[in-house]
This record gives sequence, structure tokens and C-alpha cells, in this order.
Amino acid sequence: MRKPFTGVGTALVTPFTRSGDLDEAAVRRLGRRQIDAGVHFLCPCGTTGENPTLTDAERLRIVEILVEEANGRVPIVAGAGGYDTREVIHIAREMARAGASGFLSVTPYYNKPTQEGLYQHYRAFADSTSLPIIVYNVPGRTGVNVEVPTLARLAQLPNIVAVKEASGNVSQMCEVCRAVPSDFIVLSGDDALTLPLMAVGGHGIISVASNEIPADMVAMVEAAERNDFAAARAVHARILPLMSINFVESNPQPVKYAMAAMGLLEEVFRLPMVSPKVESKEKITGVLKALGLLKTALV
Repeated sequence: MRKPFTGVGTALVTPFTRSGDLDEAAVRRLGRRQIDAGVHFLCPCGTTGENPTLTDAERLRIVEILVEEANGRVPIVAGAGGYDTREVIHIAREMARAGASGFLSVTPYYNKPTQEGLYQHYRAFADSTSLPIIVYNVPGRTGVNVEVPTLARLAQLPNIVAVKEASGNVSQMCEVCRAVPSDFIVLSGDDALTLPLMAVGGHGIISVASNEIPADMVAMVEAAERNDFAAARAVHARILPLMSINFVESNPQPVKYAMAAMGLLEEVFRLPMVSPKVESKEKITGVLKALGLLKTALV
């Protein structure tokens, strides 16, 4: 039986209608597509889900819809992070009532806490809930890095069970795998670094690309879990252009444009996110065509 929060978790985009409202039917449809493709858990309301521009009511409704659609088949790991510890605790409690299985919690951003501040933030959050928490370390967006000793300290808290390591620093990722307990889950936050991380003890990915190609991401990660790195590398080499082009501009602009081109959703963003520039769209479309994704979309 699979250990929860290992494998492929999809950092789900949030679909909107042309009028800018939450597209509940598309949330349900995209969730079902992910589960049918074999992903191991879902992560709504994160960076890729345009969390900063969602209302609390929308966040809760997204969780409710996905919990209903999953019906126990996969965990729903809701995005609950921010720069106000009290607010993080509040929304997490509401998400728990909505059926969330656990939380993906980005480090406090903008106010740049110290390492002790980071530890106390996550400790207060962990003390407020019995559900598992995944620390989300993405210093390129937040301005703070969870240093390895701090993460090792957090890993001692019973319900801090994992980290999404999106520092982009391969040496740090290696040090994390070396420093944390063997039962602590280390996940990549960068699709292209999934295999390198798994080679040194990582347990999978919270993925952007699995929004577009869930089955391929599952095939790559499950091959690595079997230690069949030849098969995993073959998948990686084929899909690397897509994993890379998803970050030609700020996430989630490229992936939402790609999914619209695949017929999966309306290309609608909430400011300050906008549609990619023309040159980026041409590059994204070229990658989609090369992979045959414009012809194989499931609507």
C-alpha cells in the first residue's frame, strides 16, 4: 500500500469562467481527469492555483468539490499558507471541516521571518491541527529559505510529515534527504528535478506538468520508485521540454495557456496574472504540438 503524500501530487490550477468566477464544473472535471490518470494526491489552492486571488469561500468550495470527486480514492492536500500565522490556522480549520486530508503550507512571504520565526510559525500551525502538514519551501517566490537545520528540527514535530523542496538548489535538496528522518517525505517542487531528487532519496513531486500530462508524470515517478531509472529517464527526456516551457513566464500563466490550448479550460486569469506574451504562446504551442497534446486533450 502506498504511503500517503508520496508519488505524484498535482498542484492544481484553478479554472475560472469567462466572467471571472470560479468554474466549479471545470474544477470537478479536472479533478476527475487527474484521479483517472492515476495521480496519487491532489494539491489545490496553491501557487499554481492562484491562491492569493481566491476568496476563503472559493478555497473551501474547491476543497469540497475535490473531496466529493475523490471519494476517498486520493488525499486532498489543501494549500494553507501565508504571512499571518493566525490566518493560516483559521483557513486550515475550515478546510479540515471541508474534508481536506492535510495541508501544503508555503513559508510566510514578504515579512521575511528568521529561521526561528519559521520554526515557531510551523510549530503553532502543527499544534492547531491533527492533520499532516507539508512544508512548502520556495524561496524564489517568498524571499525566505527553510534552511536544512530548520527543516530537520521541524521534521521532529509529529504532524510535519513532508517538505515540498522548490529551492532549485540541488545541493540543498541532497542535504535535506541526508538530514531528515527516514520516514520524512521529501518531494520535489520542480518537475525537472524530480528524478535527481528521487535518486538521492526523494519520494516524488508536487507537479505543475501533471496538470497537462498526469499519466506521464505518474509513469516517470513510479518507474523511479521501482528503481527502473532507465525507464524513468526515457519519460523524463521526452517530456522535459514541457516541464521547462511551463516556466517560460511566471507560473501558472504558461500551464493555464497550455491547458486552454488542449481544450481543458478557459484561459482566464485573475490579476495580476495575465495571458503569456505572443512569443511565449508560440513556444508553448510548439511544445504541445511536438508532444501531440493538441490532439489528445480530454475535454
